[in-house]
Amino acid sequence: MKKIEFIKAVYKLNEIPVKELPTVILGGRSNVGKSSFINTIFYPAKVAKTSSTPGKTRSINYYLVENKFYIIDLPGFGFAKVSKAERDHWKNLIEKFIELNKNIVLAFHIIDSRHLPTQLDIEFNQFLAEKNIPCNIVLNKIDKLKQSEISKSVRDVVGIFPELINGENLFLFSAISGRGKKEIIRILTALLL
Repeated sequence: MKKIEFIKAVYKLNEIPVKELPTVILGGRSNVGKSSFINTIFYPAKVAKTSSTPGKTRSINYYLVENKFYIIDLPGFGFAKVSKAERDHWKNLIEKFIELNKNIVLAFHIIDSRHLPTQLDIEFNQFLAEKNIPCNIVLNKIDKLKQSEISKSVRDVVGIFPELINGENLFLFSAISGRGKKEIIRILTALLL
């Protein structure tokens, strides 16, 4: 799985590409590493812009994979440096986008392994469940943790989301070490069949 191209940034629902394809969405709070996730999975292509500034992704970004399906990077939720009105705008846009898009086949919900899932993470997960969208949780940035801390992070997230099974719908990931990359590629490759 090598071919990925950036298609467009969508700021309003009427800007969504006309071409309908199976869709994978990436969600998570601001600065959780969604762009690095994309760049790691599709290395050496570096199609996603990364930034150390939380809330940099302020659009719904469409990527086309192997001309077969979209990966869509949703705006990070919960960024603090914008007004509540703007946060609410993006939350509503994301929810409407997911409700209207009948082609979503899978979601990757990315969570920083160093922190407990936030209330926004819990609400996002519940929203996906209500819409019957299969969801994999990715515990990101595990290279920053010791093994005992990784074990605690897994226990904590399973305590909040008891449906998770490590290696099935819960994955440990690091853009630095590449851990978890093969498992994610295996899931995405199945969409090409």
